[in-house]
Amino acid sequence: MLVFFTVVQNLTFEKASAQSKPNAPAQPVQPTKVKAPAPIVYGIPTDSLEIVEATVKRGENLSEILDEYNISLTTISELAKKSREVFNVRRISANRNYTILHLPDSGKTAQYFIYEPSETEYVIYDLRGDLNVILEKRKVDTVERAVAGIIQNSLFDALIEAGGSAQLVNHFADIYAWRLDLNRIQPGDKFKLIYDEHVVNGETIGFGKIKSAYFEHEGKEIYAIGFSEGKSMGYYDQDGKSLKRAFLREPLEYSRVSSRFSKNRFHPVQKRYKAHLGTDFAARQGTPIRTVGDGVVLEAKYTSGNGYYVKIKHNKTYTTQYLHMSRFAKGMRPGKRVVQGQTIGYVGSTGLATGPHLCYRFWKNGRQVDALRVKLPSANPISKKNMDEFEELKEATINQMQALDLNGTKPQELLASDKQEAQKGA
Repeated sequence: MLVFFTVVQNLTFEKASAQSKPNAPAQPVQPTKVKAPAPIVYGIPTDSLEIVEATVKRGENLSEILDEYNISLTTISELAKKSREVFNVRRISANRNYTILHLPDSGKTAQYFIYEPSETEYVIYDLRGDLNVILEKRKVDTVERAVAGIIQNSLFDALIEAGGSAQLVNHFADIYAWRLDLNRIQPGDKFKLIYDEHVVNGETIGFGKIKSAYFEHEGKEIYAIGFSEGKSMGYYDQDGKSLKRAFLREPLEYSRVSSRFSKNRFHPVQKRYKAHLGTDFAARQGTPIRTVGDGVVLEAKYTSGNGYYVKIKHNKTYTTQYLHMSRFAKGMRPGKRVVQGQTIGYVGSTGLATGPHLCYRFWKNGRQVDALRVKLPSANPISKKNMDEFEELKEATINQMQALDLNGTKPQELLASDKQEAQKGA
């Protein structure tokens, strides 16, 4: 009996002890790993392919690129033949991106070679079977943006700080070149620009023309409203007057005056004093020369003194001449009609010249005058028949400009409701 009671007592104690112990913590359940789907590259599933991305090296060609991917010279030669009408492999150039999709085996046999000749295009070279070449174009979105700011040091610094680009600075300067002396811009002057930005896959690839601009200098407001009267877009102030002149001030971009118009200058070749009835611009050999205005080519020929030159009659009053060219632009011949800014030739040192430069000559009413001092006529204002349309655009533009934040630190994307279809011709 004593043994029986002792066993029962021990069993009862163990049961109570077990009930008093806390439950053991549950082991965490390990989540099941789900393999991410393979990316689709250029529309190609890559679940059974390896991806290699690289950039074409200087002097590298297609056979060298594909050499380590088990593609024979015979295959590359056949591919080159098939690609001629789509995108010739000879046009593959340095510093452009490419992608190779190859099998995950020891041979790393390439199945596709994709080359990007530009931000908006890519070429798929299908290396399988019969070979194939396809040129694809990416969708380019155009986004209307705006920048605004207050100048502290220079227009360039202020516009870049506001989120603009060097391209926008140059275009802005061209628009206002005839109304403002950009060297006299002062701290506190204000600017606003509305322009188009070209975007591919969320990345900016370039800019369209400025649609409209605003500049406030010493308290004076000058609008530049882009408007087309049927040919090309021009810029007009709030009164409908053109911001440009009928002629460009200079026939070269990014050049400097090396010798001015003079009635008595020492000639560097003939070594004597004589009249220099032109303006010399120093520039590199091959720099494009542009006609300063619309007109008709009178002469395009060579003489021992002038070298290769082009002479253009703009109207009954004005004629211009461009000397010492290295060569003419394609199609330059007497009778050809040219438009302002068109390239007519290239800087050289033909004729009586000691080095590459352009001698630019300007006639007014048959008499040679100083091109840098002559008062040039303005371009035509808005015509009466288009004035109502212009007024509508002007009102919309001013409303947009007034809504822009001068203290914005990055380009402001204009809301769809703010975009005016009245931006006609932009």
